[in-house]
Amino acid sequence: MDIKALILDVDGTLADTEEAHRVAFNLAFERHGLGWKWNRAAYRDLLEVTGGQERLRAYIDTLAVSAAEQQRLRERVPALHAEKTRFYNSAVANGGIALRPGVERLLGEAIDAGCRLAIASTTSAVNIDALLKATWGARGRELFSVIACGDQVRAKKPAPDIYQLALTRLGIGPAHAVALEDSAQGLAAAVGAGLWTLVTPTAWTEGHDFSAAGLVLPSLGDPRHPLPGEPGCSLHLAGWLSFAELRALARTPHGIDQARPTTLGERT
Repeated sequence: MDIKALILDVDGTLADTEEAHRVAFNLAFERHGLGWKWNRAAYRDLLEVTGGQERLRAYIDTLAVSAAEQQRLRERVPALHAEKTRFYNSAVANGGIALRPGVERLLGEAIDAGCRLAIASTTSAVNIDALLKATWGARGRELFSVIACGDQVRAKKPAPDIYQLALTRLGIGPAHAVALEDSAQGLAAAVGAGLWTLVTPTAWTEGHDFSAAGLVLPSLGDPRHPLPGEPGCSLHLAGWLSFAELRALARTPHGIDQARPTTLGERT
């Protein structure tokens, strides 16, 4: 398989953003005088629902209130979410979120190899723009040939729609792209679109079922902070995932244990 594009999720994959989102939700609740507070355990459960507004509606549906009150609260969701987005973007702009280890390095290697980059995320365009600007500066959007957002498709992850949209805009089939994800919902969406998928879980998603992934790593790693047990456990070239090794692994449908690509070489 000739990899022509990497298609990346944003929240949890490019950067571990979920704590900033959780705090922003709570600030919005306080601003609106709702008396709600999502702790980490509750928010972990709510992450099973993809999309911020969808998450709010799912939470409202669990409240022990009248049908009329539920309807009133549901009508407030757009305003609540807009307030939450303002708090989140302020945190991002103030440097509160960094790219995950190895992300900038791997994407740079991919670009140098002539590979295009795309985003397939259920988050909003404004959140994506804020993160790209805060982490890469003015060139952030220019790095990505395609940016597909959750409000551009009918069904969000785990439905494959967002990845199908990204592939259509890239003008390639799934055999020529690799997806990078961090959650079971994202993995299901990518695999549903026919994509070989690399998963790097976060503390929010590490208990998910990733058995359908082509490769699971704690992070992408980098030369200064190699991954524990690598090379030797899942990788063979170095203690971090290089684009050269990712391309070789994605060419092997049944995994390195059954048929290791000859380009990986032998460890000495």
